[in-house]
Amino acid sequence: MVFPEFSEMDILSLEFCPWNSSEMDILSLEFRQFSTLLDFGFPSETPHGGFCMQYALIGSNRHEPFPRGRGICPMCGSGMIAKCGPHVLHHWAHEGRKNCDPWWENETEWHRTWKNLFPEECREVSLVASDGEIHRADIRTPTGIYIEVQHSAMTDVERDSREGFYRNLIWIIDGRAFLKNFDVLHELPDPNSEAALDIVWFKAKRPSYGAAQGIYYRLSETRKIYPDRHFTKANIKANIDIMVKIHSIREIKADVDQAYRGHHQYDWIRPRRTWLDATCPVYIDFGNDHLARLEIYDESNLPCIRYITKKKFLHDVMVETDASRIATRFYPLPG
Repeated sequence: MVFPEFSEMDILSLEFCPWNSSEMDILSLEFRQFSTLLDFGFPSETPHGGFCMQYALIGSNRHEPFPRGRGICPMCGSGMIAKCGPHVLHHWAHEGRKNCDPWWENETEWHRTWKNLFPEECREVSLVASDGEIHRADIRTPTGIYIEVQHSAMTDVERDSREGFYRNLIWIIDGRAFLKNFDVLHELPDPNSEAALDIVWFKAKRPSYGAAQGIYYRLSETRKIYPDRHFTKANIKANIDIMVKIHSIREIKADVDQAYRGHHQYDWIRPRRTWLDATCPVYIDFGNDHLARLEIYDESNLPCIRYITKKKFLHDVMVETDASRIATRFYPLPG
């Protein structure tokens, strides 16, 4: 597809509403402060044992592990021992294999790589609630967004607890383990675009080759067939007794291409359902230079993903104050 002056995915890094020069100067300065950390190679390491941390206190300063190192946990004050063997990710471990945060999971190279994309002061940040409950977030940005980088399976109860505790939270989950069960299917126009207003899409699934390629019907046509019934995107699928005129995405390909902003239908075979029920934004990392955010497309309740470049994501979490605002404003990013 072709956009004026921009490639297909460059459109995800552009803003259509002009910003003034002072705002752009601020964004450029903040982005340059950590842009040198960007590195999207995520090795596929297996988790090592033990409850591990990247930092411990020695005196009043945080230090990464070093051979024979000893320090203090910045969260609970317990002693910590540096683990720097040749076959493990270097880390700090609590003495006696205890752990002061039940939410902390074994860290992989994938975890560490994500954390290292942010300034040191943003990593492993403890938050104390008003009732004294304390937890250690993987990442806290200067604007108050918390990011949890999650490799392991998680229960609904724990996910709900973390979302209630951090509130302004983003999940990044490791999608490499279920990549073969996650089909990214046909493109969708921006749900707020003119091209999408009259269209209701059939849910695409792996075996359904027609729907997987993109088939839909129009609200306006269905309303003409049934003039006495008030159909909306929110209620029309509940009317199983109606007939609709089916169209192929090929009929509107040019419109879809022009209104494309990264949205796709998907089919997740044997999904990890806790992420479908999350109330905070969920981004899946499949190991390439984009993240796939789980979303609901429109009032028809159609599940979709939206591709967002990692560069755009890393920029926005450092300048936006609300986790739900990531990748909602588009403008040229600093080089």
